[in-house]
Amino acid sequence: MIDLHCHILPALDDGALDLADSVAMAREAERDGIAVVCATPHIRYDHDVRIEELPERVGALQGELDRRGVGVRIAQGGELAQSAADSLSAAHLHAVSLDGGGWILLEPAPGPLADELPALVERLRARGARTILAHPERHAGAASSSERDLRKRLRALIARGCLIQWTAEFIATSGLHDPDAFVLRLARDGLVHLLASDAHSSHGGRPVVLSAAVERLRGTCSPEQVAWIAERAPAAILAGEEVLPPW
Repeated sequence: MIDLHCHILPALDDGALDLADSVAMAREAERDGIAVVCATPHIRYDHDVRIEELPERVGALQGELDRRGVGVRIAQGGELAQSAADSLSAAHLHAVSLDGGGWILLEPAPGPLADELPALVERLRARGARTILAHPERHAGAASSSERDLRKRLRALIARGCLIQWTAEFIATSGLHDPDAFVLRLARDGLVHLLASDAHSSHGGRPVVLSAAVERLRGTCSPEQVAWIAERAPAAILAGEEVLPPW
């Protein structure tokens, strides 16, 4: 499996505290069957992440994992805030794409998904960057009115080629004993495209684990759909391929 969204680089943003924390996160990923972890530090104004330093930071962490025999590859990327997306140079935009493949992990502004997001997706596409929307579960509640609004906004983004990445822990645990849970309804309707951990530390919070979410989706989606979400689409994203949901 591939984790497309993880704050695994040490002492950089609000993610891993230090190198030992990063190594522990990578070991957790390895235990879960994750072969590649995309390092996606926050690219926004309240974090001093210097994009030109990312290759060295990724290389240093990879070297430590190799030295310790941890079988996980770290891929370079970033979690690009909606507010910062238009200001990035072409070189920086490419540098924060996932493994250099041209796919950008886009972090929406707090609150409901903004009306201007589809236009931003189109502007990024015009610059050669395709988009993945991060953690939509943060931007709507489970009430029916919120669900209707979220569906409408997600479909507007999907119509412009945007893929939708849900946090694995949310998929695995939300409405755990409800076979008609909010997130499962969205999955059945094709509005769940990708999973990622969005983990920040081995000391607490979300784990670097995808398998529990994959297993839960197996109970509500077809085997072909689950395989696309868990394996085929993430691999194609890192390869820089055009990715269109087959449903």
